[in-house]
Amino acid sequence: MANPITQVTLKNGMKVMLKEIHTAPIISSWVWYRVGSRDEPTGKTGISHWTEHMQFKGTKKFPANMLDKAISREGGRWNASTSHDSTRYYETMPADKIDLALRLEADRMTNSIFNAKEVASERTVIISEREGSENEPMFRLSEAMQNYAFRVHPYHHEIIGDMADLRTITRDDLYSHYRTYYVPNNAVLAIAGDFETKPMLKRVRELFERIPKGPIPTRLARPEPQQKGELRFSVEGPGETTFIQLAYHFPNATDPDYIPLQVLDSLLNGASGLSYKTSRLYRALVDKGHAVDASGWSEASIDPSLYRITITVHPNRQPEDAIAALDGEIKKLQDELVHNDEIKRAVKQARAVFAYGSENITHQAFWMGYTAVFSTYDWFTTYLNKLAKVTPKDVQRVAQKYLQSSNRVIGTYIPKGKGG
Repeated sequence: MANPITQVTLKNGMKVMLKEIHTAPIISSWVWYRVGSRDEPTGKTGISHWTEHMQFKGTKKFPANMLDKAISREGGRWNASTSHDSTRYYETMPADKIDLALRLEADRMTNSIFNAKEVASERTVIISEREGSENEPMFRLSEAMQNYAFRVHPYHHEIIGDMADLRTITRDDLYSHYRTYYVPNNAVLAIAGDFETKPMLKRVRELFERIPKGPIPTRLARPEPQQKGELRFSVEGPGETTFIQLAYHFPNATDPDYIPLQVLDSLLNGASGLSYKTSRLYRALVDKGHAVDASGWSEASIDPSLYRITITVHPNRQPEDAIAALDGEIKKLQDELVHNDEIKRAVKQARAVFAYGSENITHQAFWMGYTAVFSTYDWFTTYLNKLAKVTPKDVQRVAQKYLQSSNRVIGTYIPKGKGG
């Protein structure tokens, strides 16, 4: 992680981040676009994810049927994903084959073919994907949670989009979205691996600098008003298991409180592996028989988002018992200072999770682009030091501030047996 990075802005406004890592003959290249589901108005939900799918349908230079073969033949792997805040594409290749990936991304930044038949075919695929998800209890619960927690902000809807919009979005809607957001001055190119910076930057300029810039897209800005008291809802569906999800409104990734809240999460939920079973929630919920499982998570986002805790309720217990046990643990964090040793252990766990998620070359390139979307690369390089500075008083303060019942939504999934 100590390797220095080179950051350059091309003449057309595209941000380039290069990091030499000579541990293996591999290079990972990521292109990030500053567009995600948060940029979608009602009527166009799911359009960013659908546009991402269309980017695999080829260009004149790189027809769809040769793309997969070309990447895999050279020993590479590639994929893409859409989040609330961004859309990203990556290729991880043997170092001497990375030029294929760079040529592909430069070409599809501007020359993707949105064929009407392909759009119709992909509509069927995405609707089928959505229908499949709707059979999953956690999808139903999580989608309802977003609907209740965000009444105004576009984090309100699922990334895949609402079914009504998936049926009505047109080829021209998709192409217009692509042309609006897929411009170099709305993109970040992050490359990490076994290369020399000077020749790599020269090649990047040759391929990308000639792409004309476009107007910088205006991002949708609809701040969520403060919640006025606890909200509760329930959803019903197939299955035999009751789930609870509690979501607390949570600051964005650049807020100073974000770091102590990560330590608080580590205290409540531990880390994956052995330490998970010594966490406060596991002991209070699973060991005491209220739940079969309990876990929590948040995301580093541009706008304030949610800290979610998901509980798989024990079949012989009531959801209210699990919520009461959770509230008892939260009250302890609010009323009592955590012992220094426990904070150190929680920080160590949080550091380990972070280090594990940023160790390989693909992850290194990922973090460069990811942080550029909501902050700067310094956010990544200073993260571990900031974690180490968190004190017991910091944890108590953020527990008191954010883990209030008036700042949360509680959703319960009620199973109706196998047939729903």
